[in-house]
Amino acid sequence: MKKILVLGGTRFFGKRLVELLLQDGDSRVTILTRGVTEDDFGDRVTRLAMDRTDEAALERAVRNIDWDIVYDNICFSPDEAAAAVRIFAGRTKRYILTSSLSVYNPQPDILTEADFDPAHYLLKLGGKAAFSYQEGKRLAETVLLQTADFPVAAVRFPIVLGTDDYTRRLHFHIEHVQAGQPIGIPNPQAEISFIRSDEAADFLHWLGSSTLTGPVNACSDGTLTIGGVISIVEAATGKPAVVRRETADSDSSPFGIEESWVMDTAKARSAGFSFLSLSDWFPELVTSLNHSLRQHQ
Repeated sequence: MKKILVLGGTRFFGKRLVELLLQDGDSRVTILTRGVTEDDFGDRVTRLAMDRTDEAALERAVRNIDWDIVYDNICFSPDEAAAAVRIFAGRTKRYILTSSLSVYNPQPDILTEADFDPAHYLLKLGGKAAFSYQEGKRLAETVLLQTADFPVAAVRFPIVLGTDDYTRRLHFHIEHVQAGQPIGIPNPQAEISFIRSDEAADFLHWLGSSTLTGPVNACSDGTLTIGGVISIVEAATGKPAVVRRETADSDSSPFGIEESWVMDTAKARSAGFSFLSLSDWFPELVTSLNHSLRQHQ
């Protein structure tokens, strides 16, 4: 039996990952969370409830256990990464960090893993509050990839969408169009990458059995412009969107970027992973969410 630890596994794609691991039949899964969100895994998993930023508590919980894979979905600072390096030294065969498209700056050209190279980035330590989300993720990658004595892969996901998205980023656009509220979009022509929550879980699950290390981009095939997103929402709702370049912060699009922000996935595809087509699933998701939101009005 493989011993697998999932840091953050009770909601969104982390929960979907745990479900996939349990279906394997040859994995003993432990999930570590703060214990705030309930799950329906029953006695199929072992649970550790704690704040992962408490290094001493984390070490007490996982010491003397050798792990085949550690999935870390909740690492947001170099201090958290450094603690993981110390705690899991000599105790895991593979460490998979959930990172982000945010490590890149938006730019017109498609982004490859080489556009941010943590192997040569200046290592700095500090807690989550000391850095922006972007810098925290950059430095978490840097610490793990420069200092860990175990193999590390850092998965760079774009915005993850799904009916289970607790951040409700796509919901925001549908609700605003339904209500005739303005949406702040600085550049409707900017392109962006997405991935669906079940696809993100599939990728993490697949990566656990692969030999890929270092940064790995993962997103659905194809891109959408922000204006294209709005057009799909208009078609699903049957209402015109009120798009403005500037609005109150509460009406600013979570997808409101100034420049394109899209990733190349050649590294993952060449290793054998097949991504979904964005054009196949995105309109279906918008239609499903629109129907669900109308039912709850």
